[in-house]
Amino acid sequence: VQLQASGGGAVRPGDSLRLSCGVSGRTSSSYAMGWFRQAPGKEREFVAMIKWSGGSSLHSGSVKGRFTISKDSAKKTVYLQMNSLKPEDTAVYYCAARTSWFAGTWSDGLMHYWGKGTLVTVSS
Repeated sequence: VQLQASGGGAVRPGDSLRLSCGVSGRTSSSYAMGWFRQAPGKEREFVAMIKWSGGSSLHSGSVKGRFTISKDSAKKTVYLQMNSLKPEDTAVYYCAARTSWFAGTWSDGLMHYWGKGTLVTVSS
């Protein structure tokens, strides 16, 4: 499975941005797809996750209500719509996949596949 993230850029506080993650290779309906981020000097943290089948999703508390994860199964693409961006959202955002859903606290150690990151910079 290969993941390709895109859509990062430099924006101002309050702006919106949409990240995309293209998925190639053999996947399964059991897969979970999601986003993590890593800010300068900090550990990588969970942002959002979505079930490939059914579309159930969850978001971290720090982005809930501002970010929305979604998918287009036909295009094999996962999106992260980011609204009301804040300077603390500045980070490299990574797309990741796991072969099954996990009913617990998500962390980067659970993921099986990673894409290269895309940088999001929020600054006035």
